[in-house]
Amino acid sequence: MPASDNVRPFEWPVRVYYEDTDAQGVVYYANYFRFMERARTEWLRDLGVDQVAMMQQERRIFVVTETKAEFIVPARFNDQIVVTARLAKLSRATFDIEQNIYLDGRDGKLLLRGGVRAAVLNADTLRPTRVPASIFEGMKP
Repeated sequence: MPASDNVRPFEWPVRVYYEDTDAQGVVYYANYFRFMERARTEWLRDLGVDQVAMMQQERRIFVVTETKAEFIVPARFNDQIVVTARLAKLSRATFDIEQNIYLDGRDGKLLLRGGVRAAVLNADTLRPTRVPASIFEGMKP
């Protein structure tokens, strides 16, 4: 899901805690998805998206329909990592988010290359509905 390089991705810093690691002291694979989820949530918040209001007032919700991750180098206890989020593709009812994880910032070592596809659903029927145009205004994947 490569996005155009002319849009700087959103960055979310994360410190790796002991609870994030396995018996060998490396980040347990499932926790990378937690880090990615938090970065996506903060990215949407930074874009002005209030997911609670969207659900309560507009009756729309986001759901992840697909995820992928290429684990390149493991993160370890106490590492400072940065998780990115950037719009990669936008369609009527879905959008793809490119997400990468780096050690010590975007100029550091790439640890994980990944992303998700999210869909917008009607909160009552759980059927696909249009992505609100205002969310990604001015962004070009």
